[in-house]
Amino acid sequence: MSPRVLILTASVGAGHLRAAEAVEVAVRESTPDATVRRIDVLDMTNRWFRRIYSQSYLDLVNKAPHVLGYIYDFLDQPQRSRSNHSDKLRLVVEKANLKKLSRVLLDEPWDLIINTHFLPAEIIASLRKSGKLDVPQVTVTTDFDTHRLWVNQPCERYFTATEEGRLYLHSWGVPEGGAVTTGIPILPSFGRTKDREALLAKHGLDGSRPIVLQLAGGFGVGPIQKLFQSLLSAPLPLQVVTVCGRNEKLRFDLENVDKPSRHKVKVVGFTREIDEFMGVADLIMSKPGGLTTSEALASGAVMAIVNPIPGQESRNSDWLLENGAAIKINNAATLAHKVTALLEDKTRMDRLRQNVRRIARPRAAFDVVEKALEVAGVGATRSY
Repeated sequence: MSPRVLILTASVGAGHLRAAEAVEVAVRESTPDATVRRIDVLDMTNRWFRRIYSQSYLDLVNKAPHVLGYIYDFLDQPQRSRSNHSDKLRLVVEKANLKKLSRVLLDEPWDLIINTHFLPAEIIASLRKSGKLDVPQVTVTTDFDTHRLWVNQPCERYFTATEEGRLYLHSWGVPEGGAVTTGIPILPSFGRTKDREALLAKHGLDGSRPIVLQLAGGFGVGPIQKLFQSLLSAPLPLQVVTVCGRNEKLRFDLENVDKPSRHKVKVVGFTREIDEFMGVADLIMSKPGGLTTSEALASGAVMAIVNPIPGQESRNSDWLLENGAAIKINNAATLAHKVTALLEDKTRMDRLRQNVRRIARPRAAFDVVEKALEVAGVGATRSY
């Protein structure tokens, strides 16, 4: 029988959406006869709830990241009577504003639900506890460390990026065997071998000099222009590629910045070809979001970490640095110096690249899908 698979995510940042897309691609490639539906649960709610849940997150990232870090750490503490009450109140509010999601869950037959955000997992766990729903669910975490909010029992399996993240879930009550280390699911294109010369020609890039790829995330937030101008002050001639995401104003502003003649610069808006730019990059300068980091690792590029969001991204940064796969730039004033020093040190770059290859998990999406289908009692029909 063809399995019916529901993939649920939430557009709180772009990473959860990209993970869900990667899982969908892996399901369709490994099990072509499956019926697959992917839903952003915030598309099934009202404007008020979507604003509070999604836009407020972006506002904090842009204007008060340390507040976001405080909230992240506070919610990762053991439940006291007050926080337990807060959890219950949060669930009541979520269920009241996600009635359309509940109807999809209850009115349509599903063999398996795969979550790439904890919001739908929490709703499903509540429905299962009340006896209203009887469908297995699995949850895919999207950072290199995990958090208390990802734990929503009953859940047949949790898929984590690292062994450390898996062990941390066990500390919150996930039973032995209930969490598996797979890596973070990314699109297969990031891990596939590419023709470098063909990509350089396609995108009009100069491969005779170091290529630095600056990423602004899907929404183009943060001090991107300041970092861009600092990078252009590097004495070493560079090929700079800056991707601005959906922020067209940022793209316009960067295109009109005076650029030193020693550098070659390409400014890009939203693109579906980010895997190609990563595939030719020597160094990727970016915030260490879980998906961006996983894509960079699979592409074989070294990362220069800038402006990690306190909380999940600061933990991602720690993990990369512990594994010797990145450098960290703490301020724009030293950016040009640190980038130049690294790119001129071939031995150090080679060592970092070796570590990148060691920790990359380019097949994570297929590993997640294979193990998730086992939970539903269905095997993949193709092997990858």
